[in-house]
Amino acid sequence: MKKHIVMMPGDGIGPEVTASAQQVLEAVAEEFSHRFTFEEQPIGGTAVDNHGSPLPASTTEACKAADAVFLGAVGGPKWDQNPAHLRPERGLLDIRKNLELFANLRPVKGFSSLLHASPLKEEVVQNSDFMIIRELTGGLYFGEPKERRNNGNSVVDTLAYDRHEIERIVRRGFEAARLRRGHLTSVDKANVLESSRLWREIVEEMKSEYPDVTVEHELVDAAAMKLITNPSHFDVIVTENMFGDILSDEASVITGSLGMLPSASLNEEAFGLYEPVHGSAPDIAGQGKANPIASILSTALMLRHSFGMDQEAQRIESAVSQAVEQGYHTADVNIPDGQVVNTKELTERIIDLMKADSTTTNIMNCYV
Repeated sequence: MKKHIVMMPGDGIGPEVTASAQQVLEAVAEEFSHRFTFEEQPIGGTAVDNHGSPLPASTTEACKAADAVFLGAVGGPKWDQNPAHLRPERGLLDIRKNLELFANLRPVKGFSSLLHASPLKEEVVQNSDFMIIRELTGGLYFGEPKERRNNGNSVVDTLAYDRHEIERIVRRGFEAARLRRGHLTSVDKANVLESSRLWREIVEEMKSEYPDVTVEHELVDAAAMKLITNPSHFDVIVTENMFGDILSDEASVITGSLGMLPSASLNEEAFGLYEPVHGSAPDIAGQGKANPIASILSTALMLRHSFGMDQEAQRIESAVSQAVEQGYHTADVNIPDGQVVNTKELTERIIDLMKADSTTTNIMNCYV
């Protein structure tokens, strides 16, 4: 199978983890006789410096012509004082909007050898395995007007949703729950917000189409508490943009490191943008300390959701699990009696385990 992938390294550690992601994809192509071609495009602060925009038009056009897109990370203190339209994060918001990537999927699953690394008690985070599905192109982050009034003494941000925007993300939540354990938690603030009341109405209207899915409604503050006190309660969480942003970052403590969490942002077709959840970490950029696992697991999501390559995705996920269980880790993670390695070494170890898994499979097939 031939696929063209746009790689957007971005800022900070973005280029390092993007390189790891590409190496893993190249190994997959070799192992499974696929052909992946890669094209690098600028985004974020680097794009501001070199092109005068956090998202050059050429980047958007290249992404639209690709089969999938990978993003490293954007941002950093260098650009913190830039005006809003020249902030690196503006490039991320705009690429999501331009590519109509309305659904963000963030799986959260703890590795048994890392449960101790979570600030939560091991018995609390044990058996946690859920997915947060966040609406990505509407709500407070995109509402108009956004302005300062009265000589800068008051401000306006607008939370706006159309019915079809809510329906499509809620449907994605139902479908994900149907493929997992059949439990959907819809998170809103219906006791205060009119947008949340419409959200809850739509969930209630749609649940009759999914009789095999159990539905519950949680206010966002209650859901935030339950994520910390009883995360194994959840299977699929579906929620609007800002709530999903906050809850998914909160959920990162379950794994003990943001460096372990992948994500996928999808449109209504199979096209997606894949990226690690972590930020650009400029304080460790260029030092080989970046954890590549979130990026590598994001490539598995790419293979599964955009390319329909579930076996290849499973190979990556298995190799990552094996590497972690064997004690290989970067400095952001603490595994007792483990071995601290750099970005390149951990990437190579995961690729070696992928290839070893292939060899074992071939040997076993000889006896079938």
